[in-house]
Amino acid sequence: MLDPIIEFLGAILSFLYQIFPNVGLAIILLTVVVNLAMFPLTLKQTRSMKAMQEIQPLVKDLQKKYKDDRQQLNEEMVALYKEKGVNPAAGCLPMIIQLPIWFSLFRLLQSFRPGDADNTRFLSAESNLGEAISAGDTSFLGMDMVVSPSEAISDGIGGALPYILLVVFIIVTGYYQQAQLTKRRKKDGSDVNDTPQARQMQTFTKVLPVVFGFISYTLLAGVDLYIASGQVVRIGQQAFIIRLDERHAAQAAAAPVPEPEPEEKETPTKKDYQGSKKKQQKRRRRY
Repeated sequence: MLDPIIEFLGAILSFLYQIFPNVGLAIILLTVVVNLAMFPLTLKQTRSMKAMQEIQPLVKDLQKKYKDDRQQLNEEMVALYKEKGVNPAAGCLPMIIQLPIWFSLFRLLQSFRPGDADNTRFLSAESNLGEAISAGDTSFLGMDMVVSPSEAISDGIGGALPYILLVVFIIVTGYYQQAQLTKRRKKDGSDVNDTPQARQMQTFTKVLPVVFGFISYTLLAGVDLYIASGQVVRIGQQAFIIRLDERHAAQAAAAPVPEPEPEEKETPTKKDYQGSKKKQQKRRRRY
């Protein structure tokens, strides 16, 4: 089922290897290409998460108002999300789309292992990457891209240190990525932490990077490098989106408010100038 995706990733990786003949660098370039292609989803995810955080005070008010009517609360929440253009599921969409890529990349790198009977079956027959795989040239920054941290540590802590540092880097960048929006909320005073949704979100953001750390400990180093590189790219993308939105908000706030157009005065009619018939007769007598 994943074979077409694996072959597609293998073709891109082979092409990138032609530019930078190193498996690790090719994986980093692959990460950049995939994340640039997914930027529209990242944009939607970031703005949706910001919007979810900004409406927390309104959510809190609804929970107080309809605390005894769960059905009405749900209806009001759906109406609020629709009014503010918020999709709670949008934050998970990029991750869901990335899952097939992670699994496919894992299988692709796993096929590069020396013990595999045909370790270049997902690559073109005459690619330079295929020759490097056949020669066992899969090292990057002291790590073998087709070895997992859990396998590397069995050979001693000294040789496993780069793998462990990569896992720690995944956890740290995961925390920083989640903290980008939290810092912004505290800065602009929109942080509300006493709602169930806010508390659940806080717990989720604290636990998720650690879970990723445990998962990455069992994955191949090449997949871990892809995840770590992807988090760095998304940190940069989120910073760009936040700065772009702040600039637009500042420009909108600084824009002059158009003054209301003055009401047109009605042109006096001939009757208004001449007055009533009695006044006209009095004026004639004077003259």
